[in-house]
Amino acid sequence: MPELPEVQLVVKSLDKFVKGRRILIAELLRERLAPENPPEDFAKKLENAAINSVYRRGKHILFDLDNNQTLIAHLRMSGRFMLLPIERELPKFTHAIFYFEDEARLVFQDQRHFGFMKIVETADLNKAKEIKKLAPEPFSADFTSKYFRQVLKTSKRSLKEFLLDQTKVCGLGNIYASEAMFLARVNPQIPAAQLSARKANVLFEKIREVLAESIAHGSTLNVNPENIDGSYYGGGYSIGWRVYNKENEPCGNCETAIARLKQGGRSSYFCPKCQK
Repeated sequence: MPELPEVQLVVKSLDKFVKGRRILIAELLRERLAPENPPEDFAKKLENAAINSVYRRGKHILFDLDNNQTLIAHLRMSGRFMLLPIERELPKFTHAIFYFEDEARLVFQDQRHFGFMKIVETADLNKAKEIKKLAPEPFSADFTSKYFRQVLKTSKRSLKEFLLDQTKVCGLGNIYASEAMFLARVNPQIPAAQLSARKANVLFEKIREVLAESIAHGSTLNVNPENIDGSYYGGGYSIGWRVYNKENEPCGNCETAIARLKQGGRSSYFCPKCQK
């Protein structure tokens, strides 16, 4: 699933390609994509709306529209936005189409069918359940080491499971949680509440470091909505992973084999020696 750096790259690309464009017609082809907005309502609320900007809150993509509406989108496992000329055949698993004035179409494709969309009044955006529950953004003034230590102490879960909770730490997923814990030299299995203040401060800094590093180096995405045949995922920052998806490979610090374990149905990667 795309994490904060991947979503940031998608947002940056979408803002470049669709900002200022007007949606003439919107089609919802798979009702489960937007369960709170049936096809007629979906089309009506987006018809003739211009896109002021595209930005992000956590892993959610937000289209700010000039009709006082905001379209919330979540890519989940395999969602993808593509900008297609009108003559181009629609790809398989197309779930929504946005027709622009210049005969281009923004298509949302999702092979795994887990993507999500919702249209809300912009004035009520922060009241939407998908948004209001999110933790502070990792680079915001509200995400401080003090905040981080406080929420750690209230958790009854393992450190890895805590880091994946979007109501505690916003934007992290399997990849960057594993990478940040490795850099901070903390074990993913320890109870979050037992992490010392010193270790918590180090982990806080490493979370922001690995996210910033990933964004700067292209994250794990190759994002170009106009590259229809190219892969949306893969490449990019994946070459910089230190432990993620490197089971049995030598640790870059001590050459101990990287281990993998299951936590909450997810794989955690860590060095048994460096992260005791």
